[in-house]
Amino acid sequence: MSALDWSREGLIWPHRAASQFVPVGAARWHVQRMGSGRGDKGPLLLLHGTGASVHSWRSLMPLLATRHDVIAMDLPRHAFTTGHDAYAMSLPAMAREVARLMEALAVTPAAIIGHSAGAAIALQLALDHAHTGPIIGLSAALRPFPGAMAQIFPAIAKTLFVNPLVPRIFTGSIDLVGGAERFMWRSTHSRIDREGIACYARLLKHPGHAGGALAMMANWDLPALREQMGAVTNPVLLLHGANDPAIPPDWARDAAGWLPNARLELLPGLGHLAHEEAPELAASHIAAFLAGADAGEAQR
Repeated sequence: MSALDWSREGLIWPHRAASQFVPVGAARWHVQRMGSGRGDKGPLLLLHGTGASVHSWRSLMPLLATRHDVIAMDLPRHAFTTGHDAYAMSLPAMAREVARLMEALAVTPAAIIGHSAGAAIALQLALDHAHTGPIIGLSAALRPFPGAMAQIFPAIAKTLFVNPLVPRIFTGSIDLVGGAERFMWRSTHSRIDREGIACYARLLKHPGHAGGALAMMANWDLPALREQMGAVTNPVLLLHGANDPAIPPDWARDAAGWLPNARLELLPGLGHLAHEEAPELAASHIAAFLAGADAGEAQR
């Protein structure tokens, strides 16, 4: 299935002037870059979650860019990024592809900020690709489903993934459940701006993008990541919406306990898209955490 069309759907994308398309092997990545880099030892890398795109950073990215160079991209088979194999969407494979993109850009991130599944990719980059800097997980999807669901959910996703009709059925059903705005509220308990809703509506109704999100879910193995979390020595901040229905705060507490150098900060009244609801609040927490991480490194 094809990706979204930059000359059509892309016309409404936030920060369109900051976009570029970067070829790496058979892939063509959609990347956005902005920022001054003042006082920064390296860029911040932003990794969105399953089913999203660079648009999810539309408000937070400019705030971070006042102090840092900031890089975000559409993950493989998401939005405007094309050319990745649908069967190479496992967590280690996606981390490897992101690392290849960073190498092509000649970039070494100073810190990585990941939302939801993007936080898992950030940890995998630390485990497999020598990222040693701070990691911020926004509503991080790190805890495997409890009990038998850890095996059942990926199996269901794989069954759906191999049926080419499923993405079209899903995208066609969005209006039947009340449209994109209602779907987003029910799944995230976040109230976001009209610009964000418009972008999510384009994504939710595009079979190619839906297929990419399904491929990601079908190949995800959080139990394997869970077994390795004790080896992640990076300083980690888990910044979590207290009203998140997708990843309950208790799951975030579990994940924080599995990481040797992590702390959890809950954001009252916010949902799974807390960084889109309250970007200024998220930016202040991130700035304080990065300043503390820098101070700790200077003392060693």
